[in-house]
Amino acid sequence: MKFTDGYWLYRKGFSALHPRDVSDVVEDERSLTVYAPTKRINSRGDALNLPQLTVAFDAPLPDVIGVTIEHFQGGLDNGPHFDVNRTGAEPKFSRDGDTASITSGGLTARISTAGDWGVDFLGNGRLLTTSTPRSVGVITDDGGRTFVHEQLSLGVGTNVYGLGERFGAFVKNGQSVDIWNEDGGTSSDLAYKNVPFFITNDGYGVFVNHPEKVSFEVGSEVVSRTQFSVEGQKLQYFVIHGPSPKDIIRRYTELTGRPSRIPAWSYGLWLSTSFTTDYDEKTVNSFIDGMEERKLPLSVFHFDCHWMRSFHWSDFVWDPATFPDPEGMLARLHDRGLKVCVWINPYIAQRSHLFREGLERGFLVKRADGSVWQWDMWQAGMGLVDFTNPEAVLWYQDKLRGLLGQGVDSFKTDFGERIPTDVVWHDGSDPDRMHNYYAQLYNRTVFDLLSKELGEGEAVVFARSATAGGQTMPVHWGGDCESTFAAMAESLRGGLSLAASGFSFWSHDIGGFEGTPEPEIFKRWIAFGLLSSHSRLHGSNSYRVPWLVDEESVDVLRHFTEQKMRLMPYLQMAAEQAYAEGIPLMRPLFMEFPEDPGCAHLDRQYMLGPDILVAPVMDPSGTVSFYLPEGTWTHLETGEQLAGPRWHRKEYSVMQAATWVREGAVLPIGTVSDRPDYDWAVDMQFWAFAAADGTRRIGVPSPDGSTTAFDVTVSGGDVSAVVV
Repeated sequence: MKFTDGYWLYRKGFSALHPRDVSDVVEDERSLTVYAPTKRINSRGDALNLPQLTVAFDAPLPDVIGVTIEHFQGGLDNGPHFDVNRTGAEPKFSRDGDTASITSGGLTARISTAGDWGVDFLGNGRLLTTSTPRSVGVITDDGGRTFVHEQLSLGVGTNVYGLGERFGAFVKNGQSVDIWNEDGGTSSDLAYKNVPFFITNDGYGVFVNHPEKVSFEVGSEVVSRTQFSVEGQKLQYFVIHGPSPKDIIRRYTELTGRPSRIPAWSYGLWLSTSFTTDYDEKTVNSFIDGMEERKLPLSVFHFDCHWMRSFHWSDFVWDPATFPDPEGMLARLHDRGLKVCVWINPYIAQRSHLFREGLERGFLVKRADGSVWQWDMWQAGMGLVDFTNPEAVLWYQDKLRGLLGQGVDSFKTDFGERIPTDVVWHDGSDPDRMHNYYAQLYNRTVFDLLSKELGEGEAVVFARSATAGGQTMPVHWGGDCESTFAAMAESLRGGLSLAASGFSFWSHDIGGFEGTPEPEIFKRWIAFGLLSSHSRLHGSNSYRVPWLVDEESVDVLRHFTEQKMRLMPYLQMAAEQAYAEGIPLMRPLFMEFPEDPGCAHLDRQYMLGPDILVAPVMDPSGTVSFYLPEGTWTHLETGEQLAGPRWHRKEYSVMQAATWVREGAVLPIGTVSDRPDYDWAVDMQFWAFAAADGTRRIGVPSPDGSTTAFDVTVSGGDVSAVVV
């Protein structure tokens, strides 16, 4: 939200308080608190009738410093709150003349205690960013609303990334971004997954610890600063030191949560019925038969909305007219080696038998007068499950448990963004804070059930909505996009933005969701989809089986699916890094090559794991321009070599992709191409790419979570390996 009218003035109707002096600094074992009057104190009388801001600094983790800015402290705090790891650092405090400092690891906040307000954040002694005079503000408008903002300086050449899955410009400088979950598709500035965290290429990131709407002005109000503000009397944020982008992600995910382990089968190809298409068991079998006849590896079959009856969503009952024997059908799908996913959402239609049950038991969200909140959007008369009620959580889980008993293996947790604010929650949560946080409760309800019933490491959801902490419950997909090259680029920008927000596993609708893709788009999107962490064929009103596009699409899908299956040992090595450190599988290049300024703005290519660069083709001509950082890069399949740092322009057939392996990489490549869940440490071989002669130790995981260590020797281009 913008408060100013140019550099000097505030907008009409707004007034501001800023810290102008420091009256006291109080230090205890864990924190340092600064009391800052809003004008200079020259005499005792100046302290009368004068607002004072309280700014506290603490250290929840090494290299992380929390800052809490407060005006009035007597307000209610009804939650919800993000789960923040406060296992604690051991901060160090110092006073030196006109400054007071708190240090956590390599990060120091140095506060000016005389003269103008100022806080310098230093990483290993280097200035990262500064809260300058007028950066901290308590703003009041003519309607009596109050906001608190902070502005942190942007250095020359400092780029801001993240803030959730955003489909617009990848670098956020110059943008106004509201953290507010909405169902807006990929072609707008709205987002399904809003995360109040940004990362820079200058050694720091910032997490604003508020689940309600947070407004960011990234060089868009004061051009040389990043402003963030919330409504109310309090603002809390954490500065996270790197120095590298991956270090920042490690510390951010240590603060807010690392991804849970997911099953090996989830990396295989998912095939969907699509959204509004007509289908029954015969249709499903025809798709699966067609995949088998064409030797197309398939791991998961997904039933979208219409496995339930229209106007009954969500009642979790199979439509008896189209699926008279769901248990038998699911058993037959399992016999064919498939896992099964079904679509769900937290909206209970009035026609659903669960509506009356939820109404009578108090499990649906209510208005202030005690009536159930309802509307007709999406489903007639629908209500919303109140996941702040522990009994409602158990009730919802029990309904899903019945589906697991029938043979369902996973749930697509759709929606969760259209959450009203004119309601009362069971636990008294603040409705504005619950709007974004609802996605966390919804996905947690489902993910916890899957973990409990199927076992740790076997749970996986396909989720659309999320906020900070959502990365702990993979997988997420990019939402509703059109079937165009432009939407393909939008989707990739969203995925890279989400990766820069701490999410490790991500997918998208191959071919696009809205409309029917032209063959050229579909085939290029197949390569992109199978070179993502997770891969799903899904659409809106048209099927996505490849032979309905053209026969060449069948060959393209087979080639890239088999290639992904062979990449499973390598992909799982990258996944292990995600579990341990929070580093995403699909990485923006600025994250992997922070010292290369040529990577700072790249949003049409990415690193798949640490060593494979992917530049999806997004042009009907088959040409793609891509940047290779320094070194000799080798094409994954052809062995062609190109040099970096420089741009290249190449043309690829639909059976090819721009997949380039960095110099010195030795990759474990599988020898199995029809499924993802083979023993990766056994059924594989090592490939070297412009690697120097010598021996290196490489640990290759297995689906059971164990790791086998190999001493891999490269000699004159030949590769040999010995189990240690």
